[in-house]
Amino acid sequence: MDKIKLELEIEDINRIVEALGKEPFVKVYKLIEKLHLQANAQLQQNKTNFTEELE
Repeated sequence: MDKIKLELEIEDINRIVEALGKEPFVKVYKLIEKLHLQANAQLQQNKTNFTEELE
């Protein structure tokens, strides 16, 4: 499957997840999980990079 990368503000991601939350769970839970996993990985990487810059 083709992939695309998006750069969004955290607030925008939260709005997307909120809108998805209004849909039937069985239709969106995998998409919400993907968003969650990718966002957490990026935030963790940003935290690691920031900590390394401070050292």
